[in-house]
Amino acid sequence: MSAQIYVNLPVKDLGKSIEFFTKLGFSFNQQFTDEKATCMIIGEDIL
Repeated sequence: MSAQIYVNLPVKDLGKSIEFFTKLGFSFNQQFTDEKATCMIIGEDIL
């Protein structure tokens, strides 16, 4: 069984950060996204 890794990084502008990483091809887990935070999916076990 593999473990999941969660990394928390602060950003100044969440909307701009989401836009930037979306353009790079990353996606986000909407279940863990609100106006204060998001969950960017990097790999199957790295969120």
